[in-house]
Amino acid sequence: MKENVCVVNLEPCLFDRISCQRLSWAKKVHKPSDIVKPGDTVDAVVLSVSPAERRISLGLKQALGDPWSEVPRKFPVGSAVEGPVTRLMKFGAFVQLAEGVEGLVHVSEITADRHIHHPQDILHAGQIVFLFKVTIATEKRQLRLSIKQLVPTGLVEYLEEHSQGDVVSGRVIEQLPGSALIELGEGIRANCRIEADAPPAATNQSSAGVDLSALTSMLNAHWKGNTQLSASQPEPLSVGQIRSFRLTKLDRDTQTIELALP
Repeated sequence: MKENVCVVNLEPCLFDRISCQRLSWAKKVHKPSDIVKPGDTVDAVVLSVSPAERRISLGLKQALGDPWSEVPRKFPVGSAVEGPVTRLMKFGAFVQLAEGVEGLVHVSEITADRHIHHPQDILHAGQIVFLFKVTIATEKRQLRLSIKQLVPTGLVEYLEEHSQGDVVSGRVIEQLPGSALIELGEGIRANCRIEADAPPAATNQSSAGVDLSALTSMLNAHWKGNTQLSASQPEPLSVGQIRSFRLTKLDRDTQTIELALP
């Protein structure tokens, strides 16, 4: 018997050889003894018959059923899955989802917290990981998986916990033409539209005439709990300022937030 084939006794004086490629779906077989040994009784599928060559072609793995035929049903696109890490490569990690079915987690899909150079910075062989199945290509026997997409980000949680119309606190981090960029939390930013007739940010008033008595009254009212200096002239936005905003739009599909002054 050659090392790269398995000899099967079909009937007295009738033999066939099964190549290593037709022995298993689950793993690459280097020699038949990895799967079978002399004397084993196995089920096989007849793949072809050539009377002229007095040859019958058999497949051992075909009798077991192709595990990839059930992948679309067992692991629909968008489902959460889990499995052990089987191999670590520089470009990503392979995870076994079922016997004979592996998926690839690209190195860019392992974590959102930081950039990693090699999967072994985060993962190790045999580790059970929870994943999000991104895409599937059954004809190519490929599954693309993601770990980072299963972990909610601060923005995702913020969108789930708030509703349109809520009044929230935020810090002005940048002023733009007609709007301002507001930080609502770590890594959570939103755009606040500013009305065209809103007063500009406070500037140096040394050259402008100021009614000191009126200014004193306004400040006293502000510190006594009135959050607006004037109903007709709300306090202008300025970088670094922390104040209240009203949520006018929460788009969970595009993960964007829009604000307005309350």
